[in-house]
Amino acid sequence: MLSLLTADAAQGGGMMVMVFYVVVIVAFFYFFMIRPQKKEQKRVAGMLASMEIGDVVCTTGGFYGVLIDITDDTVIVEFGNNKNCRIPMKKEAIADVEKAEN
Repeated sequence: MLSLLTADAAQGGGMMVMVFYVVVIVAFFYFFMIRPQKKEQKRVAGMLASMEIGDVVCTTGGFYGVLIDITDDTVIVEFGNNKNCRIPMKKEAIADVEKAEN
């Protein structure tokens, strides 16, 4: 009878260790993967919300241009010195914004 009680106690202790490992793994994924990604999404959303006409932007393709017009989900960017090179693109295509100096 005593051996049955110790076997059940050992089995319950093993289950607690497994639950502990699962909690540690979930915490690891949260702090090292999910949390930094959400922080970066907030930074990008704030950057896109603070864009103004005249700011210099870098696209995800690596092209630099000047913002000419901004609508809800698109922007018009002028590339180079040629005034005819104005391209509409989605806001998500903007990788970096440098504020215009007055």
